[in-house]
Amino acid sequence: MSDDSIQLPPQLAGLEALGGQLVWRIGKDDLSDEVVVRLGFASATPRFAHLPRLRSASDQELQAALDADRVVIEWVD
Repeated sequence: MSDDSIQLPPQLAGLEALGGQLVWRIGKDDLSDEVVVRLGFASATPRFAHLPRLRSASDQELQAALDADRVVIEWVD
């Protein structure tokens, strides 16, 4: 069975289309050590470069941050 044969409910089909227009970066903030998820439309990609850098985070660090509710979500406009 290929992915093309999966039929999504109309509500999810709209989300799938939106997901194709988004870019994101996930990492740890150098100062606060929080896990940060930066999310924006593809048209905002150049603005990501002007934000403070995020360092990479391991899967274990990401899971620990999720478990402790220490994830910051930033919308990049």
